[in-house]
This record gives sequence, structure tokens and C-alpha cells, in this order.
Amino acid sequence: MTTFLRRVLLAGTAAAVLFAGAGGAVAAPAAGDVRPAAGPVSPVPAPAGQLRPLAALSADRLATADLVAAAKWGTGSPIDDPAREREVLAAVAAQARQLGADPETTVRIFRDQIEASKLVQRGLHRRWAADPAQAPTSRPDLTRVRAEINRINGELVRAVAASPQARTAPGCVPRLTVSALRVGHERHLDLLHAAGLARSLRSVCGRG
Repeated sequence: MTTFLRRVLLAGTAAAVLFAGAGGAVAAPAAGDVRPAAGPVSPVPAPAGQLRPLAALSADRLATADLVAAAKWGTGSPIDDPAREREVLAAVAAQARQLGADPETTVRIFRDQIEASKLVQRGLHRRWAADPAQAPTSRPDLTRVRAEINRINGELVRAVAASPQARTAPGCVPRLTVSALRVGHERHLDLLHAAGLARSLRSVCGRG
């Protein structure tokens, strides 16, 4: 029962955030309803497999939020870091242009990645403040952590550039939700990190 309830909660969290991010542009399918959306249908199905790397890389990036939170814990350093955020967004926009991808779409997706990371960091800081026994006992090197984040960012930009058809297809949101749920299950994400993963994917489906 515990596992079942956990899956239901994960599904509800992911679906709620992803569908909210779609702005109502794509309706959630009813149970058992696999009919195509109304309107013109492409003769070639969108490559749904292109959405899986976006969910997996987003989970990889989100995992670094734990390290960032630990690095900042007890130092008085704020979770918000506008200078670092501007640096990241400028870098991913430049890489998107080099790959022939839409920089605005890429930046929009990465804004959500950043907000998801901060969501997890704040949640962890609240958890550690409430129960100091759970707080980290060592402080990661933030420079090394950011180098890893930059590496994942590069892979994620390439995944965004490789998936325009899947991301703009009518069925993107439900397919992405399924990918996120599978990744969450494989990574054994708790509710905080499941919510973070859903938040990170909020702008994946849509324009560009």
C-alpha cells in the first residue's frame, strides 16, 4: 500500500505541474482514451523517445541541487544567485544558437531547471532546520559542483535541440509525464524531488 500511494502521489505531482505548465493547451487524456487529438495529424508519429533524455537529464541536474544545498548550508549564502543564473542562461542560449536551436525556448526551459533546483534546495534547508540530525556533515566544493552542472547543461541543451518535433507534438505533455514518472520511479525520488522534476519540465512542451 505504501508503494502504491507513493506512486499515486508522484503521478499526481508530476501531472499537475506539467499540465499547469502547458497552460491548458493540451488536455490530459481520460483513462483508456488513446484517440488522437482533434485537428491535422502528422502521418509520422512524433518520436516520443526524444522526451526520455530530457526527463533523465533534468533528474541528473536536479540531483546536483542536493550538493548545492549542502555547500550553502550554514554559510548564510542565499539560495538565489542572480549572477550565476544570468551566466547559465547566457551560456545555454549561446550553445542553442550554435546548434541551430531556438535560444528563447532553451532559455525558457532552463529557467524552469533553475527554479526546480531552488525548490529542492529550499525544501532541503527547511528539512535540515527542522531536523538537524539529517543535515549534511560535510560541505561539497561548490566550484566542482557547478562544473558538473555545466556539463549536464550542455547535454540538456543538445537534447532540447534534438527534440523539436516531440516537444511540439499534440501528445507531448502526457508522453513527457510518463517519462518523468518512469525516471522518478527508477531514481526512487521522494516527493520533494518528484515535485522538483515536474517543475523542471514545465516548459518542455510547446513552442520551438
